[in-house]
Amino acid sequence: MAHEETVYDALGLAHGGEGQWAFGTGFDDPLAGVDTTVPEGVDHADLGAYCLMLGDDALVLAQRLTEWITAAPELEEEVALANIALDLLGQARLLLARAAAAGVLGRSRAHASPSIPDEDALAYFRDADEFRCTALVAAPNGDFGQTMVRLLAATTARLAVLDRLRASRDPVLAAVAAKGVHELTYHRDHAARWVLRLGDGTAESHRRTQAGADAVWPLLADVFSPTGVERRLAAAGVAVDPGDVRAEVTDVLARVLERATLRVPPEPAEAPPSGRAGRHGPELAELLARLQGLARQHPTATW
Repeated sequence: MAHEETVYDALGLAHGGEGQWAFGTGFDDPLAGVDTTVPEGVDHADLGAYCLMLGDDALVLAQRLTEWITAAPELEEEVALANIALDLLGQARLLLARAAAAGVLGRSRAHASPSIPDEDALAYFRDADEFRCTALVAAPNGDFGQTMVRLLAATTARLAVLDRLRASRDPVLAAVAAKGVHELTYHRDHAARWVLRLGDGTAESHRRTQAGADAVWPLLADVFSPTGVERRLAAAGVAVDPGDVRAEVTDVLARVLERATLRVPPEPAEAPPSGRAGRHGPELAELLARLQGLARQHPTATW
């Protein structure tokens, strides 16, 4: 496998043509020249809510990854995780700005300084019950093996969704997705390499990574449970029903785990959406306290 260009070549899985380049292929504005008008017939509130879901997933997972800075097992890994987090923050910024443009601001604007952008108001001045991220990204990191399994699961699912969103009727979603698939292909590859290394490593690394997989797998139920918003927008050609990517995502994850000599946990039973409905455990409030603390202490500051 060391002779393959990416781990997905060795596994026989498709990946983006530019996926070997870390953190995307450039810094051009993905929305340059894009018509940002909401397409005719698309409900503004639904579009804003959907962008909030995708943006919150990226924002919260990025914050989880930054918790490894100064704690990762290798200095190079701290840099890699920081850069993956920066990619996700870039996606979050665009998606939260789109949500705000569609009129979804909630209570955040009332508490934020008028001088800060709407996407910052959404990031720093919403409470946990206003966040629409899934339980998969909100869960605590656990040890490094569990973090890598979670990153693999989250990026595999997000990549499958964004790959389809490149054909979205909403030009902004399509543009964000077109850039995001290159970034996510690298993120997925990076996580898969670690899962293979740890799962097929020492007895202790194998044990810990298996425990990580067992902890992560039940959280996938929240990822694949569609909301009414997702169903309506998917029918309108704007969004992706997460249930439609379930088979693809679970197949990729199973193939990686099996190659890593890990047991694939049972698929979680279907359940109503929780994170997308704003129902979260205390771990999200704790994460947001760290993420939002400075901005809330100085709400009128100019950064």
